[in-house]
Amino acid sequence: MGLRMSRNFYILAAVLVFFALLSGGMSLVPSSFQPGLPANGTLWRTVGLILLLAGLGSALVGVMSHLFEQVDRHSEQARQEARRKRRERGEL
Repeated sequence: MGLRMSRNFYILAAVLVFFALLSGGMSLVPSSFQPGLPANGTLWRTVGLILLLAGLGSALVGVMSHLFEQVDRHSEQARQEARRKRRERGEL
């Protein structure tokens, strides 16, 4: 059947949301535990929000992609079924 495009978007969404949660957790860690990393909590929260929105957008694209794949598959099956019925009527 081949690899579905929606699965790739779901995986991307999961990874983005994971990193959003990780960056949200980093905003709660005190700056003494983050040498060399940005210590500003608002920066971590902003990055987390951007990653979360990107993850939600990717999930939406995945859902829409799956929906259109399903509609395409259904219309292809209906077209083949109609063709099969026409052939049966023609042979009788």
